[in-house]
Amino acid sequence: MTTRTQRLVDILTARIQEGVIRPGERLPTEGGLVETYGVSRTVVREAVARLKAAGLIETQHGRGSFVLARPSTTGFEPEPRDLRDVLDLLDLRMGVEAEAAGLAADRRTESALTGLHQALESFARAAAHPSTAVNADYQFHLRIALATGNRYFGDLLGSFGPSMIIMPRERLHPRRPDFATIVTEHENIYAAIERQDREAARAAVRVHLSNSRARLLAAQT
Repeated sequence: MTTRTQRLVDILTARIQEGVIRPGERLPTEGGLVETYGVSRTVVREAVARLKAAGLIETQHGRGSFVLARPSTTGFEPEPRDLRDVLDLLDLRMGVEAEAAGLAADRRTESALTGLHQALESFARAAAHPSTAVNADYQFHLRIALATGNRYFGDLLGSFGPSMIIMPRERLHPRRPDFATIVTEHENIYAAIERQDREAARAAVRVHLSNSRARLLAAQT
C-alpha cells in the first residue's frame, strides 16, 4: 500500500520530471505543500528527505529546498552481459565522469561539496558492508554529476543507477586488501574538486576508473 509520504514523493518527482519545477528552482515551502496536498508537516518533511536522499534536491539553510536534477524518463539502464560489456561501460564512464569532475571543480557550491564529502565518508565507513559500499560509491559519483549544475550529467548517471557499480562487483568487495586504495582514489577526486582544480579532478577520475579496469582484469586471472 502506498503511503502518503510516497504519494507526495511521486507527485513532486513527476513535477520535477515534467519541468514544472526546474533544476535550480525552489520547491514550495513546507506550509505551501501542506496546504496544497492536504498532508501533515511530518509527511512533507519525510518526502523532502527522500527526494534529498535520491539526489533530486538540496536543502539550503534559511532558503529552502532547491531542485538539483530532473529524473530521466527514458531509463538507460546498463545491463552488461559479459566482461567486454563491463569494460565498455567503464570506458563510457571515464569519458562522461572525467568531464563531469572538471565541471564540478569549476561550479561546485559549498552545499554540493558537503554532500560529496558525506558520500565519501559513507563509502569509507562501509568496509564490512559490500551492499552499503556499492550504494555509497554510486552516490559519490552521482553527486559529482549533480555538482556540475548541468542536469544532463545528473540525468545520465541517475539513469544508470547503482548497477553501474554493482556489475563489475569484483573490483569493489570491501574485504579485499585494495579497498583502502579505492577509498584513497575517491579522496583524491574529492580533494581536487574541493580546491577547484579542474584538470586534477579530471585526471583523478581517469586514474580511478583506469585502476578499476585493471583490478577487474586482474580478478579474472
